[in-house]
Amino acid sequence: MTTPTSGPDLLERIEQTLDTLRPYISSHRGTVEVVDFDEVQGLLLLRLGGTCHGCSASTITLKQGIETRLRQLVPEVRQVEAI
Repeated sequence: MTTPTSGPDLLERIEQTLDTLRPYISSHRGTVEVVDFDEVQGLLLLRLGGTCHGCSASTITLKQGIETRLRQLVPEVRQVEAI
């Protein structure tokens, strides 16, 4: 899904933004990792692990926390989904 135009700079900005959220996620014994990014659709696929995997609050964390922050700081990201 990652397109050739989504160079390391874009993925680096995504990772840097996630790094600002990882301490919070980690404090709840969870993890988050980038799986893929479709630059055409602006769709970022993430894998939530640790206690986040299967947690009922993970959807709120994903949409209100992660997606909101990414859309603010990396405007190329329009939607975030967990796989």
